[in-house]
Amino acid sequence: MEIFQQILFAGVFLTAIYFFSKRMAMIRKLILLGQSEKFEDQPSRRWMNVFMLAFGQKKMFKKVPVALLHLFVYAGFIIINIEMIEIIVDGFLGTHRFLLGWIPNYYSYLINSFEFLAISVIVACVIFFIRRNALSVKRLQSSDLKGWPSKDANIILVTEIILMLLFLKMNAADTFLQSKGIQPYSQHFTGTFLFSSFAHPLLNYFSTETIIITERICWWLHIIGVLGFLNYLSRSKHLHIILAFPNAYYARLDPPGKMKNMPTVQNEVKYAFQPELAPSSPGEQAHTFGAKDITDLSWKNLLDAFSCTECGRCTDACPANQTGKLLSPRKIMMSTRDRAEEIAKKIEHQIDWKAEEKSLLFDYIKEEELRACTTCNACVEACPVSINPLDIIVQLRRYLIMEKSSSPQEWTSMFGNIENNFAPWKFSPDQRIDWTKEST
Repeated sequence: MEIFQQILFAGVFLTAIYFFSKRMAMIRKLILLGQSEKFEDQPSRRWMNVFMLAFGQKKMFKKVPVALLHLFVYAGFIIINIEMIEIIVDGFLGTHRFLLGWIPNYYSYLINSFEFLAISVIVACVIFFIRRNALSVKRLQSSDLKGWPSKDANIILVTEIILMLLFLKMNAADTFLQSKGIQPYSQHFTGTFLFSSFAHPLLNYFSTETIIITERICWWLHIIGVLGFLNYLSRSKHLHIILAFPNAYYARLDPPGKMKNMPTVQNEVKYAFQPELAPSSPGEQAHTFGAKDITDLSWKNLLDAFSCTECGRCTDACPANQTGKLLSPRKIMMSTRDRAEEIAKKIEHQIDWKAEEKSLLFDYIKEEELRACTTCNACVEACPVSINPLDIIVQLRRYLIMEKSSSPQEWTSMFGNIENNFAPWKFSPDQRIDWTKEST
């Protein structure tokens, strides 16, 4: 019977890891569809970003109560899953409480700390669930989150609560059986644990066989639940648990608001003054300005999209959104990810997605959204995991203007004035300083 459980465990575990690895390989493939961009400067500052933003969640602490709750969920879920090492070893070897033999003097302290964190996760998730569904928090009630995004968030919260309850119930049944001298549980005596022991009085009403079955069911459901959740998070907004770390490392370190020059435009100007430098072959000169689809964006833009937590702090800080404009930086990131996911499905089914007429611009993100952006950088500053919606907006807007000649009349007039008068206003160059003269 024991060997059968080991084989079953190995099958479940390896199957889950296979599908998770396959999914992460697809995400990596999608991210690398983006244009090359290098982030090799200032490594010490980049590692500091990882520790302060990803691990320390520095930006979250602008609102301390919410930040503390999120920290409990984050720390609890990550640290408690250290116990997964023990469960995996037990599953493969057929042992029970493997770590007890290695750290007998500290084992009880370790599990008690896990139980404290489990209770913290449950409390925080219940508060977040109420806050998301019952309280009128504006950024959580946005139309961006209607449908699947809202369900996704609730599924994550409920799953975390269930996993923590299974962990506590498993410990309660295990330690109860130890106290009754039931084999093989009594061979690995841990003593009672701080929180799960409160369930012992309730277990007195059940038979020994029922409690043994309960412990085994909780053990199996806990490991299957964690492995299932691992695969689920790779398809949900919870992917930021993994991608927040590389995203923080590869964050742009330029001064806030600094926009990148376009080499293609610089080359055009250079070739105009030095025609001899221009490529001789027409094919070598072919290029586009800005971005129309995800393949025109950089791989960092796509990493940003997959790292998005959908928290809405960017949209909440956006002045254009606050005045009723269509722009939502969160929706920009979600649309970019949705377009990538659609391409992933076509790749999986070996469909030539490059030949289709759909694109990120026009089909997922509308011109009106891009027009509303003031490039104030508030969305970038607000993001807790170093996502930059503004960079995507600017690149899409460059495509509209430079490839499609599509801009509002006010912008067209300004562009014409700059080209002809070297200033945004409709004055000739020799009148540019007249405003400094005293009027008579």
